[in-house]
Amino acid sequence: MSSVIFQVQSFIIVGLLLYGVYSRKNRYKHVKIMKTAIIWDLLLVAQIELTRQAIMTASKVTTNPMILNIHVTLAVSTVLLYLVVYLSGRKLLNGDESTRKFHKPIGLVTLTVRILTLITSFLIEVKV
Repeated sequence: MSSVIFQVQSFIIVGLLLYGVYSRKNRYKHVKIMKTAIIWDLLLVAQIELTRQAIMTASKVTTNPMILNIHVTLAVSTVLLYLVVYLSGRKLLNGDESTRKFHKPIGLVTLTVRILTLITSFLIEVKV
């Protein structure tokens, strides 16, 4: 049952991220939606760790199925990319327009990696 709850949350988070990108012309709305989605996603990672001991499972790289290792790599990459895109977004909000050329592509990479994380999570559920 918990996996269904995690999947639903993950799907909603990706939907929020997509809506946040769609709303990028309205700075206030974009920032609010993206912050909400990122914080919710980080809380989801914490929920998964607390209920499934995900770090312990992920650390068994040599015995895990390849799709699980791919998923873990994508999930960790998403969290790291969130940090980068958040920091560049803060600079933009503080008036540093030089970071705009970096923020947009790194944001799209982050969104793509997060979508791939969602897809691989479904593939893991199917395999297990």
